[in-house]
Amino acid sequence: MKNIVLFGPPGAGKGTQATLLKEKYSLIHISTGDVFRYNIKNETELGLLAKKYMDEGDLVPDEVTINMLKAEVNKNAGANGFIFDGFPRTESQAIALDAFLEEKGEKINGMVALEVSEDLLVARLLERGKTSGRTDDTDESKIRNRFNEYNTKTAVLKDYYQAQGNYYGADGVGSIEDITNRLADVFDKL
Repeated sequence: MKNIVLFGPPGAGKGTQATLLKEKYSLIHISTGDVFRYNIKNETELGLLAKKYMDEGDLVPDEVTINMLKAEVNKNAGANGFIFDGFPRTESQAIALDAFLEEKGEKINGMVALEVSEDLLVARLLERGKTSGRTDDTDESKIRNRFNEYNTKTAVLKDYYQAQGNYYGADGVGSIEDITNRLADVFDKL
């Protein structure tokens, strides 16, 4: 089984690449954002709990996020592996994911990070904002704030996975196909 954490800042192309790589490797793509939206839309117990926190402007606690993710993994028990996109976001989530997979006799094979300069990402997100309908992609100050959140809270996971010898960077600049090929070179070694 191959379990990969696909990592990178907002606008790096994680969703696009996960869609292509899940087909190539017959993996299940678990996007935390999609899981949240599904649970909230379908008013599951965890979705209602997450919505309550979000409606109050609070971050959804790790425990709720982890339980949603566990349910998603358990729904796909026969999978060849998973691409985790948007999870883990904190060291405590990474530790919980490791413990959960260990209970199943599995592990994270690697964190594969798309590396792109912040200025290029801002330009990508502003361009995406013109067509996506995502209001958070139309305001450069909001975008820069998301990078600040990423750099202070999420980027520390690089250290966590590097300490395990499980961090792999990949250049996230170029055509979609070029980036996919670079990521596939890393995936093939894991």
